[in-house]
Amino acid sequence: MAKRVDLTNTSRSTTRSNKFERLNKAPKKGSSSFLKKIGRLLFYIWISTIVAVVLFKFIPVYFTPTMASRKIDALMDGEPSKIHSQWSSYEEIDRNCALAVIASEDQLFPEHHGFDFEAMGTALIKNQKGKRIKGASTISQQVAKNVFLWQGRSYFRKALEAYFTLLIEFIWGKERIMEVYLNVAETGKMTFGVEEACRRFYGHTAADVSTTEAARIAACLPNPIRFSIKNPSGYVSKRTSYIKRQMSALGGKKFLRNL
Repeated sequence: MAKRVDLTNTSRSTTRSNKFERLNKAPKKGSSSFLKKIGRLLFYIWISTIVAVVLFKFIPVYFTPTMASRKIDALMDGEPSKIHSQWSSYEEIDRNCALAVIASEDQLFPEHHGFDFEAMGTALIKNQKGKRIKGASTISQQVAKNVFLWQGRSYFRKALEAYFTLLIEFIWGKERIMEVYLNVAETGKMTFGVEEACRRFYGHTAADVSTTEAARIAACLPNPIRFSIKNPSGYVSKRTSYIKRQMSALGGKKFLRNL
């Protein structure tokens, strides 16, 4: 006698098996959609950074994250929060200012492509030995940080700084980088740029700055809150003399022809 087959149970089992296979083969729409949104967001952020760099190649940089930070700190401390800044074009600023900051901050500025790798290597060795992260920032890196980023000492911010440094080196060029630096560098308490520094502390415009005055501004750049342009300490005076000698050793204003 032939064995009876339960077609009903077989059919149900086959149906469940087919449903299980379809579920396994079905794409996970939720995670895929999320990843696409993240990718699209990152793409838009990347495009916006390039657009911002291109725009700032042509328009003055009137306000920076550093200025905003100083203003917020002053408001929280109940101190005067007015930002003193006056944009001037590169042609309106005496070349002594550019020469002084190069002599003081970054003598390889005309030659490098945004980074001083020898100085960075030295800083990396020191960072491995100490707790504080110390940089070896070029003028290009300082501009990238001041215009597009926040102040801080983290490797993540340094990575973003490197990215923006490459962009401005490629899109702006040396003269524009120097022009922006001379206008956004912090030169005193709530004071930014060499034009405003000359007006507040010397009583004239940056077009009339002397070699000594330009060197003194550069001498205060490492810590413009602590060091005073108007009332220089002994250290600032000694550093001013050193920077003047370096300006002369570089060849004077003729050195800037390489920008």
